[in-house]
Amino acid sequence: MLIKNKNSFIIFLSALLVGLILLNLTSRDIYHRFDLTDNKKFSLSSSSDSILAKLDDRLTIKVYFSDELPGDLGNTRRFLQDILEEYRAESNEISFFFHDPESDSELEEQAGKDGIQPVQMQALENDQMTVKKVYLGMVLLYENKKETIPLIQTTAGLEYMISTKIKSLIEIDKKTVGLMNLDTESELKTDNLSAQLNQHYNFRTIDPSANIPESIDVLLVSATKDTVDTTTISNLRNFLNTGKKVFIAQSGVNADIRTQQAGPLSSNIFELLNEFSLDLQKNMVLDAKCGNVQVQEQRGIFLMNRPVEYPLFPTIDTFNGSDSLSGVVVNELEQVLLLFPSEIKIDTSTNEKVEKVSTLFTSSNNSGIMESNLVLSPDPQQNPFLRMLGQPGKILAATSRLNTGGELMLVSDSRFLSDEGGMSIPVNMIFMMNAVDYLANDADLISLRSREITSRPLDILQLSDAEENSMSQDDKDKLRDKKKKRWKFANMVLPTLLIIGFGFYRIRREKVQAEVLKQIYD
Repeated sequence: MLIKNKNSFIIFLSALLVGLILLNLTSRDIYHRFDLTDNKKFSLSSSSDSILAKLDDRLTIKVYFSDELPGDLGNTRRFLQDILEEYRAESNEISFFFHDPESDSELEEQAGKDGIQPVQMQALENDQMTVKKVYLGMVLLYENKKETIPLIQTTAGLEYMISTKIKSLIEIDKKTVGLMNLDTESELKTDNLSAQLNQHYNFRTIDPSANIPESIDVLLVSATKDTVDTTTISNLRNFLNTGKKVFIAQSGVNADIRTQQAGPLSSNIFELLNEFSLDLQKNMVLDAKCGNVQVQEQRGIFLMNRPVEYPLFPTIDTFNGSDSLSGVVVNELEQVLLLFPSEIKIDTSTNEKVEKVSTLFTSSNNSGIMESNLVLSPDPQQNPFLRMLGQPGKILAATSRLNTGGELMLVSDSRFLSDEGGMSIPVNMIFMMNAVDYLANDADLISLRSREITSRPLDILQLSDAEENSMSQDDKDKLRDKKKKRWKFANMVLPTLLIIGFGFYRIRREKVQAEVLKQIYD
C-alpha cells in the first residue's frame, strides 16, 4: 500500500513537472493580459496592430536604457519593456534588446552613432545629491532605414511615438500635403503644424496665385479677410472636382481681441463654399462651455490678471462620431477649442455635385449667436450677448463629400491653422492631424493619436445649463469652488471611514474566532 502511494506520488510530481515545463514553453508565445484602464493604456491599439501587419521584414529595436534610474524613470523602463513585449507578441518580425551603455564603452560609442546621447540627471545617493549620466533612448532598424527616439522620460504617448516611427520606416510613397494662405497681406506662422505634418507626409506651401500642383493629395487653406482672386477660386474648385481633398479654416467674421474690433467679411469664398452645400454665416457663436481670457483688474495699488470665461472661445465636446466615414476624425476626441467661430448651415436642397454633407461637431445646447452688433468685450456689463445663451447647438465644423471623390472639410475658425491660434492648443492639433489622415485615406494613427488625450474633466464639477444662464461669473466660480471642496472632503473622509470600518470588522472577526477556539479547546 505504501509502495502504491509512493508510486502515485512520483507519478503526480512527474506530471506536475511536465505540465510546468509545457506551460513555461507555451506562455512565451501564448498569453493574455487583462487591461482594465480607461483608455487601454497597457494594450496595443487597433491602429498599432494595423501598422504591424504591414511589416514584411525584420524590425530590430535597440533600447539604450540605463539599468539604475532615479525616481519614476525606473517605472518608465519597466513600462517600456512591457509595451515592447506587446509589440513582439503582435508580430513575429519584431525583436528588441536592452543595452546599458554605462557598463560598456563600445556600447556607449554605438549609442552615439545611433543618435542616442546621454542626459544629466540629479539623483540622491548615500544622502548626497549627485549628477548621473543616464541613457533614455531607442533606435528602430528596418531594412536599410533607421528611426530614433532619442529621449523617453515618460510613458505618456509612448505607443504613439513607437508606432509612428514604425509607420515611417515601412512607408514607401508618402503623400503630399500643401498649405495655402489666402490672406496674402499677412504672414501665417505654421511651424507647429508643419513639424507634425513632416513626420508623416511631404509638406509644402502653395502660392495662391499659382496652379495647384497635381502632386498635392490634401490641400489646407487658411482664411481670407477679403475677396479672393478669381483664378485662385477657380483653381480650388477644379482641384475639388478632380477628386482631391481640401480643408478650409474660415470664419464669417474678422475679429481681433487685441483691438476689440470685429466685423462681417465680404468675400467670394462664401460662394465657393455654397457650391458644395456649406453655408457659412457672418456671425459669431457663443457657448457657455468655453475657454478663458486674462482680464486685468485693480486690486489696491496693483493690477492683477484674472482668468475669465469667454463664450466667444467655445470648448467643443459634442461630436458626430456616428458617420461611418468622417466619424473616425472625431469619434474618440474629448474636446476642441475654437476662437471666434461662425455658424455653418447645411444646404439640404439637391446638389448634383454633392454626395453627402456630414456634421463633425457642434457647440453645446447652451449656445448663443452674435450678429450685426459684434462686441468682443469679456465683461458681461459691456457685452450683454454673453448672457444671452440657452440656444441649441450650432454646427461649427462639417465636411462635404463630392460625387467626384473629392471632399471639402470646413472649420469655422479663421485662426485654426495658425501657431498663434488653433495650433497652439494640443487637442486641436490632434483633431487637425486626424482630419489630414482621414482626407489622405491614411487612418492608421487616428485612434492611437486620440487616446493620448489626457484631459478628463470631472463631470460633476460642470454646471447645469440653468446655472450657466442664471449666474454671474463670480457666482459660477464660487459654486465650482464649493463643489471642489465637497469632493476634496469626500476624498479625504471616505477612505478614512473605510479603513476604520475594515479595522472594526477585523477586530470583531478575530474576537469571534477566539471565542470559537476557546469553546473547542475548553
